[in-house]
Amino acid sequence: MALSDEPAAGGPEEEAEDETLAFGAALEAFGESAETRALLGRLREVHGGGAEREVALERFRVIMDKYQEQPHLLDPHLEWMMNLLLDIVQDQTSPASLVHLAFKFLYIITKVRGYKTFLRLFPHEVADVEPVLDLVTIQNPKDHEAWETRYMLLLWLSVTCLIPFDFSRLDGNLLTQPGQARMSIMDRILQIAESYLIVSDKARDAAAVLVSRFITRPDVKQSKMAEFLDWSLCNLARSSFQTMQGVITMDGTLQALAQIFKHGKREDCLPYAATVLRCLDGCRLPESNQTLLRKLGVKLVQRLGLTFLKPKVAAWRYQRGCRSLAANLQLLTQGQSEQKPLILTEDDDEDDDVPEGVERVIEQLLVGLKDKDTVVRWSAAKGIGRMAGRLPRALADDVVGSVLDCFSFQETDKAWHGGCLALAELGRRGLLLPSRLVDVVAVILKALTYDEKRGACSVGTNVRDAACYVCWAFARAYEPQELKPFVTAISSALVIAAVFDRDINCRRAASAAFQENVGRQGTFPHGIDILTTADYFAVGNRSNCFLVISVFIAGFPEYTQPMIDHLVTMKISHWDGVIRELAARALHNLAQQAPEFSATQVFPRLLSMTLSPDLHMRHGSILACAEVAYALYKLAAQENSSMIVSYTGVWEDSS
Repeated sequence: MALSDEPAAGGPEEEAEDETLAFGAALEAFGESAETRALLGRLREVHGGGAEREVALERFRVIMDKYQEQPHLLDPHLEWMMNLLLDIVQDQTSPASLVHLAFKFLYIITKVRGYKTFLRLFPHEVADVEPVLDLVTIQNPKDHEAWETRYMLLLWLSVTCLIPFDFSRLDGNLLTQPGQARMSIMDRILQIAESYLIVSDKARDAAAVLVSRFITRPDVKQSKMAEFLDWSLCNLARSSFQTMQGVITMDGTLQALAQIFKHGKREDCLPYAATVLRCLDGCRLPESNQTLLRKLGVKLVQRLGLTFLKPKVAAWRYQRGCRSLAANLQLLTQGQSEQKPLILTEDDDEDDDVPEGVERVIEQLLVGLKDKDTVVRWSAAKGIGRMAGRLPRALADDVVGSVLDCFSFQETDKAWHGGCLALAELGRRGLLLPSRLVDVVAVILKALTYDEKRGACSVGTNVRDAACYVCWAFARAYEPQELKPFVTAISSALVIAAVFDRDINCRRAASAAFQENVGRQGTFPHGIDILTTADYFAVGNRSNCFLVISVFIAGFPEYTQPMIDHLVTMKISHWDGVIRELAARALHNLAQQAPEFSATQVFPRLLSMTLSPDLHMRHGSILACAEVAYALYKLAAQENSSMIVSYTGVWEDSS
């Protein structure tokens, strides 16, 4: 029996793929409000320890974890939950165990919703500064059971640092007794922040947030910024990423510096930027095997680069459409479409010299695009996009050229992935001008089918996924007339990826990118018809994609031959035997859509491939020959027997 006569249903793996998102994002509201209120109300009774305390903590953790994917549903309830817990913390009669338990509950909420949203709900009046500071002071940094308390207190202290009054007004008389002075609030906060930047628990992250908000205050930066930066650079110079303590110290210090250069004013940070960059070069972070250190290094480098460059929006960038919804609707009612030509204007400061450090920053970001870890490449890609938006047009074009160099076949899959992320960032920011689209689309089409064999498997899933992201970004960034010359190639490539890719993530990414192009561009052939069949959920089942959806799409002549060519070129010789069998069965189905092309073009190619020394190619081509021959035989039998003679002659000539 031919392979195509087997059932099309997938096995257990296919069923598991199809149910990947069955229960995702299914909640509509915070349904455990009453139970949560009761849990928080019983904390005073269960804080003493034992089973009841653990049961309450675990139950609250289970409730909160349900909302990891939809944390916004907690927003209407955050305030009363925080108030119940802070009432316990601020009660002077609460024992230490109860206070620690309340902070554990606060941390669980913060973990789900994110500290940035939760932070602004903390009390932050002038009267809260000293009580919170005193609470932080009495904590023991070596108490590993209460790290949540220290983490939340440092975050709370960072909010109180935003009060619009000079800290010196809170000091009063610092001389408590003759000859005996106490520390000012400013010095106490800085001392606490520095001490927690080098601890091994999560309080280190909160200390970095505290430092960034404290050091950038107008009254603090004048007297403490230089001192703190000197302390930080000394720490970096003395530390080594070869030791555990060195990694911890560098992590906290880099976090603090990155946050300072993010939140601080440019005129305050610029005098120190070159010095920090030199120190960072000396740390040789790209050589570290610590992913987080390399990521923080890239993040800090891009912040330094943005400090070197004046904050401005590039006048030469490509802009699509109106920013005004009313203006767009008015054009539609008048039956007009906005034709906004690209006006290449010179920047006002085009002749200004680009600071010396900028080239070093861009060079390090380009190296980061090839890093072995995704988070580092993603951070570098965002840095490339942000930097290019402040550069003169000529220099930004050079950056684009350097990014395109990542797509050489001498480069690894890591470089291809980083290059795709960078192109997507540049495109969605309007920094890829239409004149570059010819070069960019060519490499993206290659990236959509990137699959490099490595031993018994292959690499390239992340590259194909990122290439789909580029296509999605381009759909939003460019006017339809700019992408019109590339519509046929892009649409065919996305359809092929959505139907024939081995990995479910890539199929779904291609389907989403195709949908975005259909909606934004409106130029993809038969876009709506294809979307209704090959939507995000339909492409979850691989067998269904190869054997059912492909037949429907191949009914549109624009996609028939590209789909068949892809199967013959890429999938018949695939390293995965399941893919080779599915490709052969798909060719059986598609041969009935294009019998002439299959007989005169495809079959001779398949016959020549059966002689290949590659076992994968030989196996796949033999299967495909059988399937195509069987399909053409059935088609000829249905129509008339004279076609059999014609096709037999072709086969004899080929053999």
